Amino acid sequence: MQVEDSQLKAFILDAGLIKKEALLKAEETAKKAKKDLADFLVKEKLLAKEQLIKLQAYILGIPFVNLEKENIPKDILQIIPEPIAKQHNIIPFRKNGKELEVAMLDPKDLQTIEFIRKKSDLKILPRLTNPESIKNVLSQYQKSLEAEFGDLIKKETEIVISPDKKDKETEEDLEKVAEQMPIIKIVDTLLKHAILQQASDIHIEPLEKEVVIRYRIDGILHDTMTLPKKLHSGIIARIKVLSNLKLDEHRLPQDGRFNIESKDYKISFRISMLPVYDGEKAVLRLLPEDTKGLTLENLGFRDKALEKVHRNIKKPNGMILATGPTGCGKTTTLYTIMDILNEPGVNISTVEDPVEYRMERINQTQVKPRIGLTFANGLRALVRQDPDIIMVGEIRDNETAGLAINAALTGHLVFSTLHTNSAAGSFSRLIDMKVEPFLISSTANLIIAQRLVRKLYPETKEKYKLSPDEIKSLGKEINLEKILQILKDEKVITPKDDWNSIEFYKPGKSDDCPDGYKGRIGIHEVLEVNEAIQNIIIKEAPTSEIETQAKKDGMLTMLEDGFIKAVQGITSIEEILRVTKE
Repeated sequence: MQVEDSQLKAFILDAGLIKKEALLKAEETAKKAKKDLADFLVKEKLLAKEQLIKLQAYILGIPFVNLEKENIPKDILQIIPEPIAKQHNIIPFRKNGKELEVAMLDPKDLQTIEFIRKKSDLKILPRLTNPESIKNVLSQYQKSLEAEFGDLIKKETEIVISPDKKDKETEEDLEKVAEQMPIIKIVDTLLKHAILQQASDIHIEPLEKEVVIRYRIDGILHDTMTLPKKLHSGIIARIKVLSNLKLDEHRLPQDGRFNIESKDYKISFRISMLPVYDGEKAVLRLLPEDTKGLTLENLGFRDKALEKVHRNIKKPNGMILATGPTGCGKTTTLYTIMDILNEPGVNISTVEDPVEYRMERINQTQVKPRIGLTFANGLRALVRQDPDIIMVGEIRDNETAGLAINAALTGHLVFSTLHTNSAAGSFSRLIDMKVEPFLISSTANLIIAQRLVRKLYPETKEKYKLSPDEIKSLGKEINLEKILQILKDEKVITPKDDWNSIEFYKPGKSDDCPDGYKGRIGIHEVLEVNEAIQNIIIKEAPTSEIETQAKKDGMLTMLEDGFIKAVQGITSIEEILRVTKE
């Protein structure tokens, strides 16, 4: 947190911390280098960081606290969830009645203070602290998780069913296991910490002698906890009870769903059970029910691509497709577009498998193949419901493709997803599904291909320039000359820049963000179907020809969009190459 330079200089001189001549010289050098005076003084070791923070606290009239060696009680820590503590650098450390003292790097962050006040119903007393204190207390959140599990496992004394008797398990036996308090607490703790760490998936994997718990955070799986194998039966039974699955079925896959709601969040869990060699594996997908607040901009759309999307979603009919592999954010993109279009004068209907997010005023239908409610049958029914906009969760076969195309032809705006590697590849995929090329060219308005990349953690990311060896190695994977020209055309670098002068960023590790990444953002290629593209589709030309024409029309590939975001410091080159390799 910064104070005015004039105030800072006056107090430094009054305290005799730096001589006047040295301070004026430092101020002049900092201005030339366009650096903040306070940071410059610390960097040049003219002022100790601790001195600066205490000085700022004194100027602002806010007490300073040092928590570098403090252990905060678990019940105090839990008042502010870990993701909020990390994101806003705010730590609860003392509670007296209805008053909560919080340590912050920026006590002037009134928005965060007000948010915590409303959530906790406590009076918030802000205190200034240093980054080391924040790191120390953030590390205690993970210790809290480990301690919580440790206590639960110690309390766990007897499980009704042991693993070696699983062939004789009855539904009644398993119900007893699922109702045991230690099992309930273990599962509740697993779910709670997954929510707090903003995980997208929980993997519960049985091994020969233990059970491994893994969370997928920002697209990467992390080992979170290892539990004794004797708890496996109980954990799986508890999850089956929550999601209304058959307790005594261990040989066949099962799918289910349940919800958790509190004053802080509302999460839907989608459950998949699969028999594996050492038992049943469970994967739980976390789906936040509240999708409000998402915009195309914070999904990663920019400039011309953003304009193309806005232009095409205003059309009254036609088809917009989101493409890419599983887990690349296709559905989130379509939901965000539907949220933009969701107005009282518009009837939006969907047919999905599964319904991932609940949206108000949108009619959402869940596919149920067992009773004959397929995408095709659901879509047939939807067109008789007087919709303006239809969203089909996925086009998987020629029947669904034909019906979606027909709906687009008859005055509906249709959204759907396809599993293809690129935007241009969507057309050949539809042709493979026996859709006539002239129908595709008449209905397809826009194709969005995307991947998700991890975002660099702003507090620790490090600026660097590529070495000659790195440039040479990079040139073996991508067309450097072409990427350089794109960066210049998009004005993210100057016309004089080359690969030796461009500044990129890499992850910097810290206790509160060990791998240097936090959150994800999309990289996109947005293909708008114009007359030239339509003519190529009708000729059934190869995908490469469509892509060449789209690039002539100004389409950026995902790789090119990724490099723009890498130069902007949003992500790293390594991350872009990781997700764009086919």
